[in-house]
Amino acid sequence: MSDPISTAILPEGWQRARGYSYGMVSTGGQTVRIAGQVAQIRGGAVEAGLDIGAQFALALGNVVEVLAAAGGKAEHLVNLRAYVTDMDAFNAAGKAVGAAWGEHLGRHFPAMTLLEVTKLFDANAAVEIEAEAVIP
Repeated sequence: MSDPISTAILPEGWQRARGYSYGMVSTGGQTVRIAGQVAQIRGGAVEAGLDIGAQFALALGNVVEVLAAAGGKAEHLVNLRAYVTDMDAFNAAGKAVGAAWGEHLGRHFPAMTLLEVTKLFDANAAVEIEAEAVIP
């Protein structure tokens, strides 16, 4: 891993966040904002019937792939916003979500927001992830 340009914020007396950071401080570099990514392959439609864990894995992989196209790496991510259409299904898919996180982000935990929404633009999409990164 390269030298970090972002540092996680942990306010005094707070418990460490599990699976994300409360905030990130970034210094220098180029900011990349990544549009919401869904479980599509190379810009196609989301395949019908994919469970929420598989969709999270594909969407997160797409975030990392777009970032790589900009010259960045997963450790440059400073913020993720994930939108899911079923929070209960997302929570039930914890093992698959954790495996996807490990595969694509390793032990890097940027600031993150997770929201349940009614629907996404693709009728088959159950997950959408947008991101911000700072590349040194």
